[in-house]
Amino acid sequence: MGAGEIHLGKKESIEDTAKVLGSMFDDIEYRGFAQKDVEDLAKYSGVPVWNGLTDKWHPTQMLADFMTIKEKFGHLKVLTLAYVGDGRDNVADSLLVAGSMLGVNVHIVTPKPLFTHPDVQKIAEGFAKDSGSRNLITDDIEQGVKGANIIYTDVWVSMGENDWSERIKLLKPYTVTMNMMYMTGTPDDQLIFMHCLPAFHD
Repeated sequence: MGAGEIHLGKKESIEDTAKVLGSMFDDIEYRGFAQKDVEDLAKYSGVPVWNGLTDKWHPTQMLADFMTIKEKFGHLKVLTLAYVGDGRDNVADSLLVAGSMLGVNVHIVTPKPLFTHPDVQKIAEGFAKDSGSRNLITDDIEQGVKGANIIYTDVWVSMGENDWSERIKLLKPYTVTMNMMYMTGTPDDQLIFMHCLPAFHD
């Protein structure tokens, strides 16, 4: 059911909708926009709720991505993932935190105006201390991708954003190319490219 079909938080409160959905289903996946909405569904539904995607986090994407990485390499610890693009988007934030939990070194390679929010960095640092991962946030492409096993990118303009021309100008130097892949210095059999999709090629 889409939010538009059930008018989530419009004609009825999210609390009321959560209670009804909780009486009908054993669990709920929410893929929407506002992080608060998924938190309210979890608070009031009485059943397990998981986040399929919000403006802040994308944990189900992380499950798929890190399972794929483990399938390819056989392990996660000591791998280095370089995310190249908008360092403030939900995928970048989720990669930084999830990688820190799992012992993957995560490099966020992004222009300075798009550096990851300090609150997210702090969460990641806490997990990194426990897992032994080392994270890096930099605008230096060569430094950021050096030694990477995974080069990862996402769309440059996220849900609900309209500043296409400025964002494209800012991120153009961060386009993932074969040259960038070579800059890693990583052997071909130890290097993969990932994108959470959908991808735009123009």
